[in-house]
Amino acid sequence: MKKLMLSLSVLAIVLLAACGTEDTEAVSGDTIEIEHPLDTIEVEKNPEKVVVFDFGMLDTLKQLDVSVAGVPKDSLPSYLSEYDDENIEHVGGLKEPDFEAIHAMDPDLIIISGRQMDLYEDFKEIAPTLYVELDAERYMDSFKHNAKLAGKIFDKQEQVESELAEIETLVEELQAKTESSDKTGLITLATGGKVSTYGPGSRFGFIHNVFGVKPADDSIEVATHGQNISFEFIVEKDPDYLYVIDRDAVVNGEPAAKDTIENELVMNTTAYQNDQIIYLDPNYWYLSGGGLISTKEMIKEIKQTFD
Repeated sequence: MKKLMLSLSVLAIVLLAACGTEDTEAVSGDTIEIEHPLDTIEVEKNPEKVVVFDFGMLDTLKQLDVSVAGVPKDSLPSYLSEYDDENIEHVGGLKEPDFEAIHAMDPDLIIISGRQMDLYEDFKEIAPTLYVELDAERYMDSFKHNAKLAGKIFDKQEQVESELAEIETLVEELQAKTESSDKTGLITLATGGKVSTYGPGSRFGFIHNVFGVKPADDSIEVATHGQNISFEFIVEKDPDYLYVIDRDAVVNGEPAAKDTIENELVMNTTAYQNDQIIYLDPNYWYLSGGGLISTKEMIKEIKQTFD
């Protein structure tokens, strides 16, 4: 009998371990245990006071009609401007949180991402803190993971699955167009009169990796801030589609990319001559991204290129 009980115990442990490799969340009563890259936390289901520093997750919570108690208001993307409301607490900047204000709120959950990563220990002293990230090389997987986390925490699983199914359909429609096209694309970010480019596997590289747009250069350096390039580089690669993200438009409030990009050199490219310089919305691409709303809109922007 003792041997039988021991065998059953071992089997139970093995089964639990196997389950743990597939799912990092465990639901128990009114709480959810979540393992994220920085920690393992226990979160109340349907927390009432939520502070959100990651705009992708804020975007997702907006789509799921989940109320939020505090956000960093100074950098809000325009499509999330409703959170600049007197009933929502301003919790400081993306890189300089107002810990005093956050502590005074006594939140039930804080959601952060890369810009606040180094301050995780300070956040967790106040409330359970969920760290979310987007893996550039596994964009869709990490995006879906974050959305499903929100669904579990706020009991919105069915809505999340429905939203993800719609997005998956949009991706497949876009892939069908890019697979049948031999047109190439180059992704650039313009700021302060300078230009950097992003290839497959980089921050914006899912345009290539996921959406299927063929890169004008598949050897671009994978770096956090992209690869600095000259205008001669753009002319040399001569992409059919030149995708441009205007950082100055959202950081300084003054659009500047068009004056930077459309110079005498770039006017010689196929993209310029065919009116295929595409100015992507930096609210989605630079400030946000990884949300149910932004991801859908990003897909639509690239899809319009091929319509």
